[in-house]
Amino acid sequence: MDLTHLRLDIDDDGVATVLMDRAGERMNTLGPEVLADVEAVADHLAANDDVVAVVWGSAKPDNFLAGADIRFFETLDDPATAEAAILEVHRIFAKLEDLHRVHGKPVVAAIHGACLGGGNELALCASMRLADDDSATTLGQPEVKLGVIPAGGGTQRLPELVGIQVALDLILTGRSLRPHRARKIGLVDEVVPKELLLEVARSRALEARAAKSDGGGIKDFLSPEHLQQLALEQNPMGRRLLFKKAEERILAETKGNYPAPLKALAAVKIGVEQGHEAGYAAEARFFGQLVVGSESKALRSIFFATQELKKDSGVDASVEPRPVRKVGILGGGLMGSGIATESVRRAGSTVRIKELDDAAIRRALQYVWRVVDRDRRRRRLRDFEAERLLHKVTGTTDWTGFGNVDLVVEAVFEDLDLKREMVREVERVAPEGTIFASNTSSLPIASIAEASHHPELVVGMHYFSPVEKMPLLEVIRTDETADEAVATAVAYGKAQGKTVIVVDDGPGFYTTRILAPYSNEAAHLLADGARVEDVDEAMVRWGFPVGPFLLMDEVGIDVGAKIAKIMVDAFGDRMAGPPMMERLVADDRKGRKNRRGFYHYDAKGNRDGVDETVYETLGVGPRKRIAREEIQERCALAMINEAARCLEEGILRSARDGDVGAVMGLGFPPFRGGPFWYVDEVGPREIVERLDRLADEHGPRFEAAGILRDYAEAGKRFRH
Repeated sequence: MDLTHLRLDIDDDGVATVLMDRAGERMNTLGPEVLADVEAVADHLAANDDVVAVVWGSAKPDNFLAGADIRFFETLDDPATAEAAILEVHRIFAKLEDLHRVHGKPVVAAIHGACLGGGNELALCASMRLADDDSATTLGQPEVKLGVIPAGGGTQRLPELVGIQVALDLILTGRSLRPHRARKIGLVDEVVPKELLLEVARSRALEARAAKSDGGGIKDFLSPEHLQQLALEQNPMGRRLLFKKAEERILAETKGNYPAPLKALAAVKIGVEQGHEAGYAAEARFFGQLVVGSESKALRSIFFATQELKKDSGVDASVEPRPVRKVGILGGGLMGSGIATESVRRAGSTVRIKELDDAAIRRALQYVWRVVDRDRRRRRLRDFEAERLLHKVTGTTDWTGFGNVDLVVEAVFEDLDLKREMVREVERVAPEGTIFASNTSSLPIASIAEASHHPELVVGMHYFSPVEKMPLLEVIRTDETADEAVATAVAYGKAQGKTVIVVDDGPGFYTTRILAPYSNEAAHLLADGARVEDVDEAMVRWGFPVGPFLLMDEVGIDVGAKIAKIMVDAFGDRMAGPPMMERLVADDRKGRKNRRGFYHYDAKGNRDGVDETVYETLGVGPRKRIAREEIQERCALAMINEAARCLEEGILRSARDGDVGAVMGLGFPPFRGGPFWYVDEVGPREIVERLDRLADEHGPRFEAAGILRDYAEAGKRFRH
């Protein structure tokens, strides 16, 4: 056989081993060329009487099949073409399934590494699934994260295998599972050591053949969990309740902004109630509708941008990043502890935390321990691996242990004099050439570097809280920062598992700078009579994870006030919020941390409605209803306009980075693709016209950025 992307070997016992190995690619992905090989192999195995069983695995060192080749989606320019492409996938996958269902040849999927999307759907065609216990191995259906649905049979085969309720949870959330969890729900039949994966898979294939069964796993039909599942799923009333609750949950979480989860739910429901033939047809039809929609295109733009950033060194020059083996962390608070955690947990570095006293060190080490122990309990780490990681992080109240660090990350209080003092102390005790990174969110790095004898080694590394959950790292370079220092910071951020953008120095850099006018406009709306809850609800419905006032409470109203002063000093009145906001600080309203903010908080810090006394504190009059659309337009365009200024001034290297930074750092709605993708989608001319109308009504803070006017006049686009 003339195969390009698959390897086939048939041993003396008649066991065929098929290993996927997409030519010229590090990852196995599913596209037309790979599917052609899959069909050719399936046909050959079905016709070959010498073949009695099949093992289907991967020749790649770290992945089984990572899903569909997303690049192929870009060629699907109308729903009918996309639907036809999916029907072709169904036809080929059915041939894999027929190997055991029709021809009696058990097929065992031997899974190591990513088995996601189309990869998981291919594995569902097998009669048995074995996964190894390697930390790289994950299974799932993440298609909704790209604005589409599982379309290789996932909405039909997955509910049949693991039950409707469990399948809906996986399909609608897009979350992935580790092998042991997959085994518990029945997605995987057995978890084996990585070294024995293919050997055990071959044995199970022969055993299934000898037993004249297809090798499928048998559920414990007497377990309480299964009996409960039967009660809910095997009768019309139970299914009706299940689907109704799922739809309610989707609408509550998405606010109707993401069509894919509802389409996925509909495809599952059609398959359950009308049979698989109708379900497969619906799956293909819905995929065709979704893949050409604006939401999927926007989500795919973010996906492609993050993939590009993985290959981006952050500098134009050809320089190699320095190796970073030991990291010093200054400050063991929430940010410092989070940075230390990811430095140990993901980057594998040795970490030394400096704090003021033993109690603070103990809290920092406990933070690291909690995150690592959570990974251990979830079987992402073995016991000895967790113990080894914890031994790599230590604390000190003096400067011992900083004599051999490669990188120091400062995460102390947001005070310029204190940060400059940290620079001087590090240069006194650390080796020559140590890179100093500040985690400041707003202070110019150049101002901090003024205290350094080596400003070329000073860089910004702006993390987002909580560090172990937020995916973005903003690396900031000054005019004096060396390319090598920037490249090292970028490479280390990637080692910590971050998506990294590089921006030029300036007050607020990029993310904090564009957040300021967004927050200010929310305050202006409050001054105009809007209710706190109406503004927050409007922006959540527009797609942000939380509203601006709740965000202020979470970040800290006092912290926001300090940043606001820096912004006004740098950019003047257009960055000024209404003067009434100063009264919040005077009234000691700091938000959740002291349980006094825009919202009520109980003794445990749980939120309980708007604190109506905030209006009295602000000195504003009676509240009125302001149209949701006006709230959304004013807040969103304030942020988008500032993003355009950042690109115009060279703070951003590209519109791509601006979109990724806003989505991953600030929660800009992913289905809108980021500020620049959104401008392209609406049209620069329309955006400028809206800004002009707002400027006429509310003043020069809405004056459109010059680059927006230029693009509007020239008919240009930022991203597409």
